[in-house]
Amino acid sequence: MRIAVLGAGAIGAYAGAALHRGGAEVHLIARGPHLEALRSGGVRVLSPRGDFTAHPPATDDPAEVGPVDYVLLGLKAQHYADCGPLLAPLLGPDTAVVAAQNGIPWWYFHGFDGPLAGRRVEAADPGGAVSAAVPPERAIGCVVYAATEIERPGVIRHMEGTRFSIGEPDRTVSQRCLDFSAAMTAGGLKCPVEPDIREDVWVKLMGNVVFNPLSALTRSTMAQICAAGGTAATARAMMRETLDVAARLGVHPSVSIDRRMAGAARAGDHRTSTLHDVERGRPMELDVILSAVVELADATGAEVPTLRTVDALARLLNDRLQEGSVAPTAPVRAAAPAGCPGRTLAPRHNG
Repeated sequence: MRIAVLGAGAIGAYAGAALHRGGAEVHLIARGPHLEALRSGGVRVLSPRGDFTAHPPATDDPAEVGPVDYVLLGLKAQHYADCGPLLAPLLGPDTAVVAAQNGIPWWYFHGFDGPLAGRRVEAADPGGAVSAAVPPERAIGCVVYAATEIERPGVIRHMEGTRFSIGEPDRTVSQRCLDFSAAMTAGGLKCPVEPDIREDVWVKLMGNVVFNPLSALTRSTMAQICAAGGTAATARAMMRETLDVAARLGVHPSVSIDRRMAGAARAGDHRTSTLHDVERGRPMELDVILSAVVELADATGAEVPTLRTVDALARLLNDRLQEGSVAPTAPVRAAAPAGCPGRTLAPRHNG
């Protein structure tokens, strides 16, 4: 089995290293100092489950790799529309693209049997650009429940979670999903093939839709948002509105709001990837996480006043980030006990 990881960052390099350890032929596609480190020393994974090093080949030129059986997309969703030239050399007639993204995927209504079948979600697929770059029929949905970071070039710190849920948009249990799942499992990861991956999309989104934008707007950690009465109430309202949209689309996530809030509070010092982007002055990945849910509310008639307000605020901040008019800031520091220095919070992927 040949697998290319396009965007071998924190999650991509972690999954790629595990796949290589499990016996798959893996090619990492990255750039900059991280690429040079991958070439010279491989991927060094530091994990509470055991450290290991893998040495898959790495390049910045997909043409050196050629067609593969699977492409694991480790890019953020806002880069999908522009990935066509990088993706094209990797595609053979039957190549599947495993899209490990947050939020509402561009393929959401592909293979959908509800009243909105075939609809394009503009926030996830602006002008159809993502579908042109990554045809939906190639897509395997993937929802990641893992927290990783690039500690330094070539070194991936894995904090928690090993689950990569996958599934076909048309709700079939396909052989290509089963084969990819087996390869991931051989590498030590959990990769269940879900009959309806959309439920996982909404379970993950319950947290992302709240904590990614609120953490960026308030420069706060997940625990801080949950601890403050006003933001905790806002978070609960956003989750209620999100679940209403999901229900109108026929999805009823099994995770309650109380459980989701408790889990976020237990995350403590966790900084979302969106907060990390803002601190570095980078545009946020919010179209698929928040704006797409507002768009789906409009399509289904759901009332989402809290989501709509937070979306407007986050969009304004994102505009300033795209203009470069928001200067990078120092990382958020957790409150420290008296007499102890504050601790800078480490960036985590996929929060």
